[in-house]
Amino acid sequence: MEVSDALPGAELIRKGLIDLGDGVESIEALLVLIGAPRLRRIGYDVPDDTPFLPEDRLWEKLSQENSDTAHSRYNALIRRLVSFERASECVSP
Repeated sequence: MEVSDALPGAELIRKGLIDLGDGVESIEALLVLIGAPRLRRIGYDVPDDTPFLPEDRLWEKLSQENSDTAHSRYNALIRRLVSFERASECVSP
């Protein structure tokens, strides 16, 4: 399933899917892994070999970049993921 630019957070999900395909553990890839079960149900091709606790790994990566903003960035990313999932469910066949 293609990631439509019209969906909120599309750029994050698209980059995450590309990074997962390339074997890169990026912030976006970990975000996609957090949403993997729901994204798969919607029709997105998310790899099944998900690492253990992507939520914790995302938090660690954000904390390494800037511990002062990790909490707010983590919450903002999760909100974007949920918005993307909800919008995708509305437009999926």
